[in-house]
Amino acid sequence: MNEKVLDVNEKPTPGKWLTLSLQHMFAMFGATILVPQLVGLSPAIALLTSGIATIVFIIVTRFQVPAYLGSSFAFIIPIQVATASGGVGSAMIGSMFVALVYGIVSLLIWKTGYKWIMNILPPIVVAPVIIVIGLALSPTAVQMASTIQVDGEPVYNLLHFSAALVTLAAAVICIMFFKGIISLMPILIGIIVGYIYSAFVGILDFTAVLEAKWFVFPEMLIPGIDYDFVITPTLLFIMVPISIVTISEHIGHQLVLGRIVDRDYIKNPGLNRSLLGDGLGTLLSGLIGGPPKTTYGENIGVLALTRVYSVYVILGAAVFAILFSFLGKVMALIATIPTSVLGGISILLFGIIASSGLRMLVDHKIDFGNQRNLVIASIILVIGIGGATIKFSDTFEIEGMALAAIMGVLLNLVLPGKSKEKLTDDTE
Repeated sequence: MNEKVLDVNEKPTPGKWLTLSLQHMFAMFGATILVPQLVGLSPAIALLTSGIATIVFIIVTRFQVPAYLGSSFAFIIPIQVATASGGVGSAMIGSMFVALVYGIVSLLIWKTGYKWIMNILPPIVVAPVIIVIGLALSPTAVQMASTIQVDGEPVYNLLHFSAALVTLAAAVICIMFFKGIISLMPILIGIIVGYIYSAFVGILDFTAVLEAKWFVFPEMLIPGIDYDFVITPTLLFIMVPISIVTISEHIGHQLVLGRIVDRDYIKNPGLNRSLLGDGLGTLLSGLIGGPPKTTYGENIGVLALTRVYSVYVILGAAVFAILFSFLGKVMALIATIPTSVLGGISILLFGIIASSGLRMLVDHKIDFGNQRNLVIASIILVIGIGGATIKFSDTFEIEGMALAAIMGVLLNLVLPGKSKEKLTDDTE
């Protein structure tokens, strides 16, 4: 901690400011644009809202927390389900209610302290739900990597699968054999290498890029204009329960970040402020058609690597993200990324999500010789991956991942023999 180059409130020189902010932008770039590509949203809006959400977050946390907010992978399946049942507007409405939950939890923490949220979301609940998120997405990754659409049906294609494997290999090599900033950008590097390979084997169409304008205003989705603001119980239960995971992820990131910059962010500026900033970022994102937001571990990694903790560098990255969202040719280029390339990187990414749940169990030394832990984890995994559904009526049902998260919280509260494990600063 004594070797820091710039502290949280110090400003770099203009030249270093530019370089350091670009590093942060590229560190989050691949993941932030991947989520909208997977759920049918606009990558331009995802970039725009990530920049706006980050600025809001830093303001709410009083310029004390150097965190970047990008697109959350936890909501991929909920957004897909919500969109399939009620259109993309339903997913945006669900996102706004997720933000409302963040606000309510923030208010409760402000009034009553933060220890209760640690007790409700222990690792034995959060970790299996994280595993469910990763494994539930795995069939999507494999299908994207190995098939093409023919008359609306997925058909196996070896050439496209080869592009996925090249993408996957590039990302793995980036993680395993490179050091420094490059090692923190496996998604972006993998997509770039896969894209070049796809161009080489002739599965790209650059027409849209050539025809695109250099400056294009991102297409927003505004409630009441682009879709009707209709709230259903099913919609709320599709999206809101995933807050169980994202709130715990947020706490973990604040603990890790605080350890890196030698501050206690849970107490100052307070978990209530950081959660509120995250929630407001998600609310603003949903209001104009962007995915829910979360603090990014990639950018925490950049902070640890460079030892530059300045919030002004993060603000610079947010500004760059906003500017990039208006570059029509860049957005058109992103739209031409083959599905197989996205599938290849998703194989690794979704596997890492599931593995991070396993890591949480190991880091917290969860004892599966304890029958209580075994029961909770088992039920969460099977209900979540199996896609169990409770249908109350034709318009109200709870299914899959959301049901698994709710069951996990309830089981933890009602089963006897509750242990003392809580989220610690090893959670990332």
